[in-house]
Amino acid sequence: MQHFSLLDLSPIPEGKTAADALAGSVDLARAAEGAGYHRFWLAEHHNMPGIASAATAVVIGHVAAATRTMRIGAGGIMLPNHAPLVIAEQFGTLATLYPDRIDLGLGRAPGTDMATARALRRHMAPDDSFPQDVQELIGYFGENPDAAPVRAIPGTGTHVPVWILGSSLYGAQLAAYLGLPYAFASHFAPAMLEQALAVYRSTFQPSVHLDRPYVMMAAGVCAADTDAEAAYLRSSQLLAFARLRTGRPGKLPRPTHDVDHEIPAAVMAQVQQALSCSATGAASTVKGQLHQLIDTFRPDELMVTGMIHDQTARVRSFQIAADVLTGMRKNAAAA
Repeated sequence: MQHFSLLDLSPIPEGKTAADALAGSVDLARAAEGAGYHRFWLAEHHNMPGIASAATAVVIGHVAAATRTMRIGAGGIMLPNHAPLVIAEQFGTLATLYPDRIDLGLGRAPGTDMATARALRRHMAPDDSFPQDVQELIGYFGENPDAAPVRAIPGTGTHVPVWILGSSLYGAQLAAYLGLPYAFASHFAPAMLEQALAVYRSTFQPSVHLDRPYVMMAAGVCAADTDAEAAYLRSSQLLAFARLRTGRPGKLPRPTHDVDHEIPAAVMAQVQQALSCSATGAASTVKGQLHQLIDTFRPDELMVTGMIHDQTARVRSFQIAADVLTGMRKNAAAA
């Protein structure tokens, strides 16, 4: 593992507002930078009462302005929602304002329900143009001559690093074919993680972007001073995911000591499976669980994420995770 990074969904807790959530993201980013996180990514979701990062490029700019050295990016932008030129201009502008600090992860899913997807896209195209759109977007970041009929300004010449995101074999195959880094959404869809990484690594074609495969995997983390406290704090995310799965999305719930009573057993089994790529507990417990994940899947980079209702506890959780991962990386380097 070369680096460890952080994915923030800018959650809106019950009793709080979107403004509170965005302020919380800035607070968390500053703490993450001090704790040694390599990247801080935000994700595009729409029509979600509990997530404040819908205008992802705007939030990235806000976070980048509040930090100094950490890479800030999208994990990701759902490219079918946008014209490639618009994203090139947005991220070209970000890269111009914050040179060598901006990442662009691209996803193929809508990041919302189909009614909202229609509202975003206006006209739903029947064909899948994602591979062509990715290549068009990358082209706008290149060294385009003044005579080019269409240029991204800002954007041309910024060479913003592009990642392919995925939770299936499709993204793995595309990232390998294009020679791009690959990030797997194992924090909520771990089922095909092992197979997707194998496909990506075995079929990777070196490119001007990357000479060898580079894999990032994501894992949920909820850390606290004790295992019991961490389990209590994590109940908020379990409740939120269960409500989303049963068609009742909302703000991030307050934690509960009796989460099993609030989530039906069949739904809880689905939630636990979806969120199984995770570590919950005190530092020693989290260390053991993350060590097992890293040993099993050998990522080049681990991105942790997690939604906790209380902001102080959320920052503390990621600080504990950073201490654990820093120690693991030092031990691995010394071995």
